[in-house]
Amino acid sequence: MPAAPRRPRRRTYGLLATAAGLATAAALTAALPADAHESHHHRPGRYQDVQLLSFNDLHGNLEPPSGSSGRVTELQPDGTTKTVDAGGVEYLATHLRQAREGHPYSITAAGGDMVGASPLLSGLFHDEPTIEALDKLDLDVTSVGNHEFDEGARELARLQNGGCHPTDGCYAGKRFEGADFPYLAANVLDEKTGRPILKPYWVWQKKGVKIGFIGVTLEGTPGIVSADGIKGLTFKDEAETINKYAKVLQRQGVKSIVALIHEGGFPASGSYNYDCDSPGAGDGISGPIVDIAKNVTPAVDALVTGHTHTAYVCTIPDPSGRPRMVTSAASFGRLYTDTTLTYDRRTGDIVRTAVKSANHVVTRDVPKAQDMTDLIGRWNTLAAPIGNRAIGYISADVDNTGTESPMGDLIADAQLAYGRELDPKTSLALMNPGGVRAGLTYAAKGAEGDGVVTYAEGFTVQPFANTVNLQDFTGAQLVQVLKEQVSGPNAAAVKILQPSANLTYTLDLTKSGADRVVTDSIRLNGAPIDPAATYRVATNSFLAGGGDGFPTLAQGTGDLVGTDDLTALEKYLTANSSAANPITPPKADRITIVQ
Repeated sequence: MPAAPRRPRRRTYGLLATAAGLATAAALTAALPADAHESHHHRPGRYQDVQLLSFNDLHGNLEPPSGSSGRVTELQPDGTTKTVDAGGVEYLATHLRQAREGHPYSITAAGGDMVGASPLLSGLFHDEPTIEALDKLDLDVTSVGNHEFDEGARELARLQNGGCHPTDGCYAGKRFEGADFPYLAANVLDEKTGRPILKPYWVWQKKGVKIGFIGVTLEGTPGIVSADGIKGLTFKDEAETINKYAKVLQRQGVKSIVALIHEGGFPASGSYNYDCDSPGAGDGISGPIVDIAKNVTPAVDALVTGHTHTAYVCTIPDPSGRPRMVTSAASFGRLYTDTTLTYDRRTGDIVRTAVKSANHVVTRDVPKAQDMTDLIGRWNTLAAPIGNRAIGYISADVDNTGTESPMGDLIADAQLAYGRELDPKTSLALMNPGGVRAGLTYAAKGAEGDGVVTYAEGFTVQPFANTVNLQDFTGAQLVQVLKEQVSGPNAAAVKILQPSANLTYTLDLTKSGADRVVTDSIRLNGAPIDPAATYRVATNSFLAGGGDGFPTLAQGTGDLVGTDDLTALEKYLTANSSAANPITPPKADRITIVQ
């Protein structure tokens, strides 16, 4: 498919450092001209359908994601399900361009985490390739997500405004131009000024149709991002922030509003085409987005969400009790959502009862977009010398699925081994499941051969560049850490740490809260934990700072900071595998789960 023509560059999306900046942004929005081609002889009708195409949580997946990360589940008419291969920006571009055909009023928006936790092709270059791809996709606007802060606010500002990386410089001698689209961060404030670090809202206009977009990330971002990444920032309540800026937009005469929220929910079905609102659909949707949606002002007409990597098209009542569309398109570019917003030119508002929405699979049976193929090829040429290097061998797929995953266990074993290099007294290792971004596949992805683990594959598994940290804890503190997996901030959505092979215990999910960890079952090297003894624990720097709802892990003593976690994994694979003797995937049997 030929490349779609590029839109004119819209270079008005810089940081808003002052109140005057907000006023300037509003003035820029108000000054946008009507479409120059509008006929003076044909007045538009009262109602205008506006197409809203949306997606979320791309995470720099430019190439088709592999394994389960590259599939979606489809519900069949007879009630059965099947899996469909999906994703890849070459295909996403084609699908979006085809979807726009015949829709002169079309907007493309996203719900955050466009970058961060990215495969090597993007992550190695600080996600410049993904921003370039999103520009070519004609993305109009996105909210920030938590992963946009992985490298800090300054790096996020560079992705928005352009400029070469302060350490790595310009790639291939070319200055990075930045994003053509605005990143919205209404609820992310500079602690010193109290003002949003990026533009809080943006207005799309065409032939008198005006639709405002407000972008927020989850208020809990500080708990799931490295402390260095959010230093000096404050994250405010999602609904309160949206309601504040909805009033600002209304005062500017913008009555049609869409909220882009990097927070989501969990549908009762894992099928991308599950209809929350159909008769007999069960519990519909649960999770944080439900309460947020119920508290967002009725002035907002639709919510595009993300973060949970799930797929749904649901209605959730607004505070007035009226149904309102809430959507999410899974993750990694596997789906996009097509929503019809019917705009009433007389009232300037969306006809809520006419809103229709559906998720669509980014199938791989369409022609690839040549401009995306060229982009991937250009960046792969730069990445190949690093990414193709073999770092180990596996005898079968190392999956990243389940409460305890083989991949999580392998990483924990690697960090324990590296910890013992730093300090032979290291007792055990714990790995957060959210830091394991993929599994390892036995089948070769390129010319490396089956069973070969390349640096690029390792980077996809652990892209955060966290360090491996050693800390001392009492046995009582260690037991408390295990209980924090299923209590406190993690009571509703448990986060089960992946243990090194020498730590075993029983997790009884029939119980509630901290009682789900059976204390008497905890064994280290086959022996019970001594509450008064001291244990040296290896974790990554994110967990060592109390991330993911583990405050006790921030209370360790005797800190020792080692190399980055990917290097630790590479060292372990290199030392413990060869072509003749590959590593066998762990059995993921260290935690006995009672359900």
